[in-house]
Amino acid sequence: MGEMDGLCVTDCTRCPALVDSRSQIVNGTGPDDADLLFVGEGPGAQEDSQGEPFVGRSGSVLDDELLVAGLEREAVRITNCVRCRPPENRDPTADELENCRGYLLREIDLVDPEVIVTLGKVPTEHLLGRSVAVTKEAGSIEEVRLGERSRRVLICVHPAATLYDRSQRDTFESAIRTAADLAGVDDSGSGQTRLDGF
Repeated sequence: MGEMDGLCVTDCTRCPALVDSRSQIVNGTGPDDADLLFVGEGPGAQEDSQGEPFVGRSGSVLDDELLVAGLEREAVRITNCVRCRPPENRDPTADELENCRGYLLREIDLVDPEVIVTLGKVPTEHLLGRSVAVTKEAGSIEEVRLGERSRRVLICVHPAATLYDRSQRDTFESAIRTAADLAGVDDSGSGQTRLDGF
């Protein structure tokens, strides 16, 4: 039904609609020991085509804001709740989210990030297990047990929200800055994170 090699899902047929819709499985990218793990909803058309999460317009918004916060994309890990593109970019169903949850939890355990940043309503509600008013709660942090231990989850609006509603830009920027601070970004602006004790 599904195979995983380290952080990468290599084969999965648990969701027939997604198997039919995808051109490939889109795994997370970035260091396998990143301090920051960003979790989106699922691949869109460009992500499905290129095999990498957040490579379209939303990805550009995220990349730009990471740089402003002193981070490079290569210094963080970016993944999704589901790894296959839903048909016509619809939201993943509850069953689809649950089918892929084990892969996401394994990725979280292996990466062991300092902070998980949820990008948008679907991943936030999926990981926190409750209804969320993302625009009102963006920037807030919750402790929740995910996988083997309790994790800090920072709620953030989806970068696409800033494209459709400019008023969300400050909310998004503030949440990314908070994430960088929590992960201990080096003040030199080198885009690297500092390790405690070194």
